[in-house]
Amino acid sequence: MFDYENEYKKLGLVAGIDEAGRGPLAGPVCCACVIMPLEKKDLIDGVDDSKKLSPKKREELFEKIIEKAISFKIILVDEKTIDKINILNATKLGMKRALEGLSVTPQTVLIDAVKIDTNISQVNIIRGDSLSYNIASASILAKVFRDRFMGEMAKKFPEYHFEKHKGYGTKEHIELLKKFGKCDIHRDSFIKHFVKTN
Repeated sequence: MFDYENEYKKLGLVAGIDEAGRGPLAGPVCCACVIMPLEKKDLIDGVDDSKKLSPKKREELFEKIIEKAISFKIILVDEKTIDKINILNATKLGMKRALEGLSVTPQTVLIDAVKIDTNISQVNIIRGDSLSYNIASASILAKVFRDRFMGEMAKKFPEYHFEKHKGYGTKEHIELLKKFGKCDIHRDSFIKHFVKTN
């Protein structure tokens, strides 16, 4: 989990970037960038790929990461932008904005799989959220922030049960789409492949 950090921290600050929500039929993609302190006394126990953690554990770690981070930024890229420029480009845009939103500039940025347009030295790591402490921290920030957002959207659009599936294409979600049609936060470019809606 620290091999990449140990290799690049001698060059200066190391940031990690990850996203949550590339695959759902509704809602934004969320991108987070974070610079975590790497001194032993500051390391947070339990940080891992957000997909491996329970919602309760993610929430606990989210607060600890926010508290410990040297700098962090979380960006939402909405469904209209996703439909306009596609999900990969929307993800890259969100990652770039998150990196540029940091209060300090890192010397190296570790990114989960995706390559972005930046002058900062970047290292693109397949399954980076399992291999890098900074990327794993970013994955937790992005996942929790997006889940919270979708919880708020569930209050606005209660008929879709967003609080349960977070916009992903579950059987229940697709059945509700067929019943009610799409709402304002559905991704047209995604749902057309799954269901005919009003």
